[in-house]
Amino acid sequence: MKCIGPSESQRLAFLLENALVKEARIWKVPVFQNFTLKGTDISPENYEKAVLWIAELSSQFQFCSETFALAVNILNRLLASVKAQVKYLRCIAITCLILAAKTNEEDEVIPSVKKLAVQSGCKCSPAEILRMERIILDKLHWDLYTATSMDFLNIFHAMVMSNWPHLLNGLPQMNPSRHVALLTKQLQHCMACHQLLQFKGSTLALVIITLELERLTPDWFPVITDLLKKAQISSIKFIHCKELVDQQLMHLQPSNAVYIFNPAKQAIRAHAREKLPYCYAELKNLSQMGATGTVSQPDPATFTPTSRKIHEDSLETDEFYDGFRYLYNEDGVPEDGRISNLRQGESSSPCPPLQPAEINSRRL
Repeated sequence: MKCIGPSESQRLAFLLENALVKEARIWKVPVFQNFTLKGTDISPENYEKAVLWIAELSSQFQFCSETFALAVNILNRLLASVKAQVKYLRCIAITCLILAAKTNEEDEVIPSVKKLAVQSGCKCSPAEILRMERIILDKLHWDLYTATSMDFLNIFHAMVMSNWPHLLNGLPQMNPSRHVALLTKQLQHCMACHQLLQFKGSTLALVIITLELERLTPDWFPVITDLLKKAQISSIKFIHCKELVDQQLMHLQPSNAVYIFNPAKQAIRAHAREKLPYCYAELKNLSQMGATGTVSQPDPATFTPTSRKIHEDSLETDEFYDGFRYLYNEDGVPEDGRISNLRQGESSSPCPPLQPAEINSRRL
């Protein structure tokens, strides 16, 4: 994808405008109060473990980054609409991932519900997952089509590359696809932080971009100011979000560094949306950011870990990067001028009709 020219800028502005409309239409997040999710027994730690578990499953089944982001979005909307109990959180989490996969992934990529139930170690039967699927769809009025923080990250990053095509020239072995893969890692780390739930995906994505530009160039302010106006983001919320995200990313990696990548270990499928797991290249000494995640791993009593353990020292950016290079026409991938968009899909469940639960009046 050639990130130059007025037509490209107009197209990106149009994509951003549409994404903002989708986000504003149905954005809803849970509120934590007195160390638990309001009206439930779900603690911040329970929530963060659930998101990390979704990330691990998304990696295990090789779903794309948009699927993980949409799964977390569905989870947030549901927890904001019902009084869920922590004992059902595992079933809710895997069902959110299944619904997101049905919306974003190709049919041949999605395993059967039985296979997902067994390989995830969720301790839920296929019938329980299907029943939870119908409950979630009823609660959300069968409306899963929205813009996520991952969509905004892709759009903002393309806008920056459009304005500064030579921004990454000083970084060895770096190109736009590798760069957005690294930023995706940061974004997904922040999505598991309950303190950042109060901010929309557009705000969180722009903060990630801003912190990276501050690190790369002293001339970052005019571009970010322009993006703030286009995204219609409050400067007060933006500054608050930036402070919290900066704190989160400082736990990721030590300062003063270079990017070090490992070669991809697996074959890459041809189409754009495949092979974007939640795993990245080894990062050592990435400047002004950190290298080891501090969010606690899933408790086996609540979330049974899968065979692949998330650990920052063994993450492989190259696997994650291979899908993004399609967006920038790298390595001979044919150009078609498309930015990663959400694709509206159909989700169905063979379970019998259920009576919809009353919002805030009936527990799942």
